[in-house]
Amino acid sequence: MKHAYVFPGQGSQFSGMGKNLYESNAVAKDLFEQANAILGFRISDIMFTGTDEALKQTNVTQPAVFLHSVIAYRAIENARPDMVAGHSLGEFSALVANGVLQFEDALKLVSIRAQAMQKACALTPSTMAAVLALDDAKVEEICAAVQTETGEVVVAANYNCPGQLVISGSIKGIDIACERMKAAGAKRALVLPVGGAFHSPLMLPAKEELAAAIESTVFHTANCPVYQNVVARAVTDTAEIKKNLIDQLTGAVRWTQSVQSMLADGAVRFTEVGPGKVLQGLVQKIHKDAQVDGIS
Repeated sequence: MKHAYVFPGQGSQFSGMGKNLYESNAVAKDLFEQANAILGFRISDIMFTGTDEALKQTNVTQPAVFLHSVIAYRAIENARPDMVAGHSLGEFSALVANGVLQFEDALKLVSIRAQAMQKACALTPSTMAAVLALDDAKVEEICAAVQTETGEVVVAANYNCPGQLVISGSIKGIDIACERMKAAGAKRALVLPVGGAFHSPLMLPAKEELAAAIESTVFHTANCPVYQNVVARAVTDTAEIKKNLIDQLTGAVRWTQSVQSMLADGAVRFTEVGPGKVLQGLVQKIHKDAQVDGIS
């Protein structure tokens, strides 16, 4: 029976996140204080008592979710994952869990990634939308048609579970695509309250900045495979891990396919580590008989 540890991404944050760890675990408290020093501001204060609005700022959200996940993982006694994966941002947490990245290095990369993405969002007004109950192939077909006919950027961005796909692109492109999705039979095609087109070509400026930071960071030998978003399969080679991590900014999060690959490779139990229960729900929608639990 193989045990997979999975780590959530942006959107799972909440006010009060990680406070229980800080107050009950000396190692956790020390890691939070290290993070405050590395980031140059007291992110722990925002996590524990900040408003939802303060937590929504990308330069706060991404490090906050990463910190909660990694510190919760460090608090687990004798954690021995057979495989790891993370949803978007969560891939950095997964790479700390399997020993590829040191805590401090990963936090710095997450902070650089967040700021680079924020800058990319400011360059082009863009957004994302959730499409429910429409076949993946049909969603991809509509996105391609909108791009060809209008020149607007619209791509499939997050394959979350069967019947739930998020598209990403320019505001005009997303609006046109949503109307076509509903006409094609989607139960819903709902624009999301996000500030940019994550996992689309519009993140290219951020990709270049992140690539430079990743190339100058030491990546260590993995102690178990990571199932990376853009390839949806087990990876242990450090050069490939770097490439996939860079490509993820403009490539799709293939979560459905990643979980299916983990199941095919023997995963029976999935433990979500970090804020919220989003991934537990998605895993069960992908495979109803999977054992799921969470640690926060």
